[in-house]
Order: sequence, then structure tokens, then C-alpha cells
Amino acid sequence: MKFLAITLIVHRPDPATGEPGSTQARFREVLDNAVLAEELGFDGFGVGERHERPFISSSPPVVLSHIAALTRRIRLFTAVTTLSLLDPVRAHEDYATLDHLSGGRLELIIGKGNGTAQRELFHVTPEDQWERNAESYEVFRRLWREDRVTARTRFRPELTDAEVWPRPYQQPVRVWHGSATSRESVDLAARYGDPLFSANVTHPIEPYAELIDHYRERWAHYGHDPADLAVGAGTAGLYVARTSQQALDDYRPVFESDLAFRRETGLPVVFETVEDFVARSSALIGSPQQVIDKVHRYHRRFGHTVTHLHADAGGLDATDHRRSLELFQSEVAPVLRRDLPDPPFTWGPVSPAAGTRPAGR
Repeated sequence: MKFLAITLIVHRPDPATGEPGSTQARFREVLDNAVLAEELGFDGFGVGERHERPFISSSPPVVLSHIAALTRRIRLFTAVTTLSLLDPVRAHEDYATLDHLSGGRLELIIGKGNGTAQRELFHVTPEDQWERNAESYEVFRRLWREDRVTARTRFRPELTDAEVWPRPYQQPVRVWHGSATSRESVDLAARYGDPLFSANVTHPIEPYAELIDHYRERWAHYGHDPADLAVGAGTAGLYVARTSQQALDDYRPVFESDLAFRRETGLPVVFETVEDFVARSSALIGSPQQVIDKVHRYHRRFGHTVTHLHADAGGLDATDHRRSLELFQSEVAPVLRRDLPDPPFTWGPVSPAAGTRPAGR
């Protein structure tokens, strides 16, 4: 199993002090967390894309480019790229450039995105968002693979023998499809033979498991080899401590702060207590053995071989947060890597495109 540390770059007052902090300091924290993730041995670092409060993750290519300059090994993920909102030509230019700057470490997770404010900002409607997502992906996919593209499109000017530069470093780039609640993204992933990444954050396990089951059904429907299928899954939180009681005690203020924020802003509340959150959500909170057991339980239902974990402290003391990550990497990750090996085709750099490898490499 492989492990990503991700951030959606939520920017809101510190839950302990109530102080807002500066935007620049929040970005600095993201960069520091990416460097820490590489230092501790995480396989990837992901940056989300949102265009509404309380997120400041509106420009993941810029953030990931800075992270690329600070790191050498860790793979760089988008989590997710909201193609329903973006011009696929511009998205290709941004990410092909990032692919070169990172030496071919780019991995994309795409999705239609969510949130009324960002849909209104980009004049995308609930009725057309899925068609926009599919069209943008189809154009993006062709631009990455073909030197010249002609495409009849509904949501952007048509392309006629279009040539888009730079050509990407990897050929092709690996694209995961983010899935939260709907079958459209699942079907799109299966149609193109792409891996699926289940959000697996807001609800208990079953709705996500049903979508993954549907993905496997559609994968077979489109005639793909079952051996080539790959699934990733998210988690709702991470805190590993020596004992389950210590983990619960340390995490309780974080949960209660988030619960208060959800109620204040009208976000849905699924788990009313930290005990229920630990028991029924995907959060990995407990002793090392409890976390190992929970990942195994989810794997039996999902069959996933990549897991994302929150890179941000999220209200935890910085020292406790780092200690949790260190404990995860020293006592949890090695066991899961051994017990749940990932298929070799789901990871690692894709071959550079012809003419893009620099001399001497």
C-alpha cells in the first residue's frame, strides 16, 4: 500500500486560539508539511482545488510547482483538479509545465468539484457540471497524448488541428478519477480504464463501497482486464498515539472544534461524538494496531492499495501532529505495505514522452 499526505488548504481561525493567522503563513505551513512528508517517507503529497471559503487552494499548479522545487522524490498529486470548472487547454498547459518542472512526478486526480459558490463563480450549473467534466477530461486526455487535436466541443471554443505546448514530460500522465457520491465519475473512470480514488471522508463506509462495486462492474462492462484495476481511498482524519485512550483524549478538542464549525456554517453533521467518529468514519485515530486493523477492514470492502492521509495539523499541537506522523510511518505503514502490496503498474513515473527527456538523463 502507498500513502499520500494531502491538504485542501483550509484557512480558518486556529481552533485553539481563535486567531485567523495570515494567508502567507498558511501557505508556508503547506510547504513545510510537504517537505516533512518527503522526509518521513510518504509516497505522495496532494493539494486540493477549491474556489470558495474557507479554502485558499485555488491554484494547485502554483503550489505544487513550489513543492517540486523543495523536494526530490515524493510524487505530486492534485486532489482534485476540478475539470468541470477549467478550460482543458489551459489545464493542460499548466500541468504539462509542472510535469517538466517536477521531473515527471505529477499525478492527477480529477473531479467535477462541488460547492455552490465556486459553480456560480465559473457559471457552471448543477445540470451541466457532469457533461463539462467529461468533455474537459476527454479534451485534456487527447491533448496530453496527441501532437495536434481537432475536437468539437460545447463548453469551450472548438479545436481545429490545435497544437498545444509544452508537450508533457510523462507519456501518458496517470489520471485518477475522484469519486464522492455519484456514478458519473465512476463510469468515466471505468470507460477510459483509469484508476479510481474514493473520497471516503464524509460518510460511513457503505456508500463509498457501493460506488467502488459499481466501478468494478463498469470496468468489466467496458472490457478491461480486472488485473489492471486500481483503487485509492481517503480518510477523514489521522492521529496515532501509543494507546487508544491517549489518541481519543488528544483528538477530542479537534473533533469538537470541527463539529462547532460545521454547525456554525451549516455543513452536514454525520457524526455527533468523537467516539462515533472514530468508530464509524474512515478516520484513523487510535493506537498503531487499531489503525492497522481499521485499514485492513476498509481494504476488505474496497480492495484499495493507495490511501490518503491529512497533512495538516488541523488544530493538533504541532509536536503531537509530527509525533503522530512519525508513529504512523514507523509502526503502521511498514505493516500495511507488507500486508497490502500495491500492483506495480499503479505507481512510479510513467515513461517520458519522445523528445522530452533532457540530454544525459
